[in-house]
Amino acid sequence: MPAVISPVRDRSDVGRFPTVTFPFVEDVEEEKEEPGANDVKKENACQQWWRKACACCYKQPGDDDVTETVVTEAEDPDKGEEGNGEKPTTGEGNLNELLLTVKSIDLMKRKTEHNLQEHHTDLYQSDKLIIRRGQTFQMWITLSRPFDPLTDKLHLELKTGLLPEVSKGTRVIVPLVEDLEDGRWEATVVKQEDRRIKLSVNSPPTAVIGRYQLTVGTSCANGPYTSTRDPANDIYMLFNPWCDDDLVYMDSEAERQECVINDVGRIYYGTEHQIGERTWDYGQFSDGILAVCVFLLEKSRTPNSGWGDPVNVVRILSAMVNSPDDLGVLEGRWDGNYSLGTAPTVWSGSVEILQEYYKNNGTPVKYGQCWVFAGVFTTVLRCLGIPARTVTNFSSAHDTDVSLTTDVYLDENFEPITHLNADSTWNFHVWTDCWMARPDLPHGYGGWQTVDATPQETSQGTYCCGPASLTAVRNGQVYLKHDSPFVFAEVNSDKIYWQKTTDGTFRQIYSEKNIVGHAISTKAVGSDERLDITHLYKHPEGSEEERIAVETACSYGSKAAAFPSPTAEDVTLEVFLEGEGPKMGEDAELTIKLRNNSSEQRNITLHSQLAVMYYTGVHKATVKRDKADVEILPNEENELTWAMEYKMYKDQLIDQGALMLTLSGRVRETQQVLVTQFSFRLRTPDLIIKPIGKAVVGKEMKVEISFTNPLPRVLKEVIFHIEGLGLLPARKIEFGNIGSQESVSVAQHFVPSLPGPRKLLASLDSKQLTQVHGVCDINVEDKSSVDS
Repeated sequence: MPAVISPVRDRSDVGRFPTVTFPFVEDVEEEKEEPGANDVKKENACQQWWRKACACCYKQPGDDDVTETVVTEAEDPDKGEEGNGEKPTTGEGNLNELLLTVKSIDLMKRKTEHNLQEHHTDLYQSDKLIIRRGQTFQMWITLSRPFDPLTDKLHLELKTGLLPEVSKGTRVIVPLVEDLEDGRWEATVVKQEDRRIKLSVNSPPTAVIGRYQLTVGTSCANGPYTSTRDPANDIYMLFNPWCDDDLVYMDSEAERQECVINDVGRIYYGTEHQIGERTWDYGQFSDGILAVCVFLLEKSRTPNSGWGDPVNVVRILSAMVNSPDDLGVLEGRWDGNYSLGTAPTVWSGSVEILQEYYKNNGTPVKYGQCWVFAGVFTTVLRCLGIPARTVTNFSSAHDTDVSLTTDVYLDENFEPITHLNADSTWNFHVWTDCWMARPDLPHGYGGWQTVDATPQETSQGTYCCGPASLTAVRNGQVYLKHDSPFVFAEVNSDKIYWQKTTDGTFRQIYSEKNIVGHAISTKAVGSDERLDITHLYKHPEGSEEERIAVETACSYGSKAAAFPSPTAEDVTLEVFLEGEGPKMGEDAELTIKLRNNSSEQRNITLHSQLAVMYYTGVHKATVKRDKADVEILPNEENELTWAMEYKMYKDQLIDQGALMLTLSGRVRETQQVLVTQFSFRLRTPDLIIKPIGKAVVGKEMKVEISFTNPLPRVLKEVIFHIEGLGLLPARKIEFGNIGSQESVSVAQHFVPSLPGPRKLLASLDSKQLTQVHGVCDINVEDKSSVDS
């Protein structure tokens, strides 16, 4: 039957959709309305003129501004126009039947499907589509009718950020093409099944990362259509170290597995002579962590258009992981008072910290120190697809005045002048290395870059650091951005001693060249072994290349004119630690070696001072001072034993159990100055974790944690902390007190959730003893394999 266009409004009202036509009624004349009992209120002359002059601006009550009302004649000739007693209906529904509409979108985001497998994102515990830039992904679209490429058009629209703009890459129109080309946003139909079409979508390797909102637009002879945004179809875009055109591309699959995929690592601490290690759960694939990482970028209030550049992104995130300036993730504290939060030594991983930050809508988590900042930062970078590793530098200098030297000021009696000694040497400092090309630097400076989230000094007014090219640092090219002078000083600055004179000025009396940047360590690729990467940061100590690098760097420093010239020496001073060093609760003993390389006798007055230090090199308290006169015969070596009883330090130790011995003296015959500082720590016991029974997914198992108090004093308010990815979420156990040298054990039950090799981490914390932890390897069997 022919259709009748009901004249609810003038035909010109279809001008909003000029392509909408009704070819099946082209030859049907519109029937003129006859006055009737059911007529609506008549228009006056002015209303009639206005409707004809501008139909799209004038509407009668009940008009629909999107669709025409189409009424089909009744099939029963006996029924009148109002035979059913109902008003003419429909509008949008009928027009939508004429348009090409989207019924559903399937992003193929199940873990076993193409997208997540090909993009190496199947480990993320998320119900979103997570993809990496620079490669294709696929999706199914179900339409209201079969797609006809001859008459129909279709495109995707992706938006990210508050004000998406095409010119800034934050609003992307993805066209439908016949063949995909690399390096651009495009889509093509690879399969069609009736009303369903399968698209292959390509993204450029420079795409902005973050969360995109997806809609689909179509156009046909009857008009355009845009689907409604569904949050379930939001897409997360990550950096892509598997794409050789991405700036973060890493060509070694073994290194990609370690620095992007591995979610458990090692962090080193202590001193170069006593390197301790602890296992850290990065947990970058854990539920909600990706959302937190994107939340950090959004909270930074930086333009989304800059989120395609990894240099820019790591600077933003290194600032957002600490709390100064921008209320970032972690609040740092180094004074030992953690009553308002969690002690830094308690944390065993990043997940609990990031989840707490997100749960509290961006309130900084208390508290962190350098290894916690670095562990969290490594998690965030790996989560977003930037290869990253956690690095520890032993004897790490903190240069506060851009002199690229570590300056120590002494009074007339060789005593340190505390208020002038702003520079310090941390027993150890932990930061993060990330991997990327550096097109903003001269050729050859890509690869590993140092970035640091611990708030030490500001960079361009913000507490962030890096990325500093390791190649630039190694060669002393501190003029290359970002923050390479600070990183150079951390690993290769000379320590210069200044003595106050009678007129109040200072003179340079001594310099130490091989004093900072030792045993720079990270976890080895594919194993739990420690890898020494000092050679990547500096040339061999004392080599011609290393001295040239130091002189090059210091020429750009604030004290370039004061750079010391070499001086002759015939007496040397060294400090040694026997074996693994003293244990917590025991007396400490060191060996001092003095050697006279001359053919004449030398007499030395040697001063010693022992101080309890924060691991950052900040002085807490002096616990012992001593003085000795030493006589050394020609070409002779003397060994002195230096001892300290437990009772001297027991009430002063904090966190890391760090101590520093400062030795200074003068050779009477030659006025040669001897100065050195030696840091050491008191070793803490490990927690012993013993699994009991077989580990199977979905079945309860038990572990026993054992510990012996090494101190001749009670440990009060002891807290155990236990967690393991795929085993159990972070759990705190308030144990109570542990008596002097008492052995205790704690049993815990849990149900593993993921198969494969897993690590269970535990730590102990009390005011009297910290930095106690342990790790246990647990191989979890799949329930199906056990049942079979």
